[in-house]
Amino acid sequence: MVSCSTALIHLLEQYGVDTVFGIPGVHTIEFYRNLPSTGIRHITPRHEQGAGFMADGYARASGKPGVCLLITGPGVTNAVTAMAEAYSDSVPMLCISSVNQTSELGMGGGRLHELPSQRNLTSACTVFSHTVLDPGEIPHVLARAFAVFSSGRPGPVHIEIPINLLANEREFPSLKVQNVSRPGPDPKRIKEAADLLANADKPIVILGGGAVDVDFEATRLIETLGCAAVTTIAGKGVIDEVHPLSLGATLPFKGVQDLIALADVVLAVGTEFAETDLLYTGRVPVFNGKLIRIDIEAEQLVRNFYPEVPILSDARLALQALNKLLGKPVYADLIAENSAQTIKDIQNARANIEWFPVASQHKRILDVIQQQLPKNTIVACDSTQIAYTGSHYYPSAKSRQWLFPLGFGTLGYGMPAALGAKLSKPDVPVICLSGDGGYLFTVQELATAVDEEIPIIVIVWNNGGYAEIRDAMVNADIPTIGVNLRTPDFVAMALSFGCYGFAPQSLEELSDEIRAACSRKFPTIIELHENADFLV
Repeated sequence: MVSCSTALIHLLEQYGVDTVFGIPGVHTIEFYRNLPSTGIRHITPRHEQGAGFMADGYARASGKPGVCLLITGPGVTNAVTAMAEAYSDSVPMLCISSVNQTSELGMGGGRLHELPSQRNLTSACTVFSHTVLDPGEIPHVLARAFAVFSSGRPGPVHIEIPINLLANEREFPSLKVQNVSRPGPDPKRIKEAADLLANADKPIVILGGGAVDVDFEATRLIETLGCAAVTTIAGKGVIDEVHPLSLGATLPFKGVQDLIALADVVLAVGTEFAETDLLYTGRVPVFNGKLIRIDIEAEQLVRNFYPEVPILSDARLALQALNKLLGKPVYADLIAENSAQTIKDIQNARANIEWFPVASQHKRILDVIQQQLPKNTIVACDSTQIAYTGSHYYPSAKSRQWLFPLGFGTLGYGMPAALGAKLSKPDVPVICLSGDGGYLFTVQELATAVDEEIPIIVIVWNNGGYAEIRDAMVNADIPTIGVNLRTPDFVAMALSFGCYGFAPQSLEELSDEIRAACSRKFPTIIELHENADFLV
């Protein structure tokens, strides 16, 4: 006989959960009763939105679901923005919360932390939200959640447990944890795709967030075809961006889209072709050739662009099947020998990207980061102009190295996501790119970083407010209201939290500080002003 909360915590451990993020509350203390008897580490943020973003960063960097423990009411509402970001970017996140006791649900009796319907609130931004009405449901609803994470298009799941059930004891059967495998492709569809690709004169491959973790298979495919590959920002690094056949994450730019328009066959893997993939220029690609789409979600196969060949499948399994078929002599003899011209086209497209003027400043910073940090460094971004440049300029060697809140575009993501990423990959350097505006959304999580000794590096790009919106107002001849902000002394703020804080006066000093930060036990905050003499 064990309590509902104890069964939940021990089942999480069986599913491989090693870290949870949350702030204990009067409604959730039962979750903590037996937590010390597990190998699960508890991280206490200073705001539940930080808990959600930490879980998101943990999940993106590791591929494992990030887990939050949330208090009823305000704890859940504080984390909803993070849930929505995870939903928009297909990030596996498990949010477990309490809720008012079963006899009070929906009654409007004015109970502590009461909402009309907590489940209805979270249902709008989760794969599913479930209210446990019988403790015996716990093993089954967790199995359902982890099936979503392991076998379908991932996203956040919310499970709420009434407070009167948390300490409820009952006998739980010993259930074997079983992760569900992802589906493979229809062989007929694979043959159709292989026929088109092998007979194409100018094929091109586009890789999105659904292609994360298929680095080997995707690289083998483009090398077999001798064709170019371009990624979305979500798919950044699937092909090493210094590979001669890689266009990098440059989908919005004219030279790259010209190559796409000239392609007679386009293979798109795990991408929505969403507006947020094209934000730097806003330019939408044109497909004059035949389009093949691979996606884990059936509906996604026909959204935005209709394919000639839709393939419902896990990306790895589909690319493995394509590689196997294209490796046969009957196909190998058909594939055009055009890699030399393709490499020239790639070099030309990448050399003629239409950067914004301020990008020249960003590039100087990004070059220093690349020079001082190893290839496996993880970069967690906020919605800030230096990160927009970096998404297309900074070279990622593998997937899961560039974390960006792309789909929902929320501010305040970068620093807590960097903490979550570092907790999942403690031996890998993690750096955050944040603007002065977004940084202040979640700056309190520096206290968490110091408490837990999480040594991330944070670049605060200070352009005196919400510069992206300010620029949009200027371009639209709208008065710049609410965007020109006075910023605090970020160096003094960092020191007050117990971090290291610096404002370099040269690129050499920046290099020295990044290099020194790698050997520290606490966060290093580096403030850079857009109008600094050495950057202008």
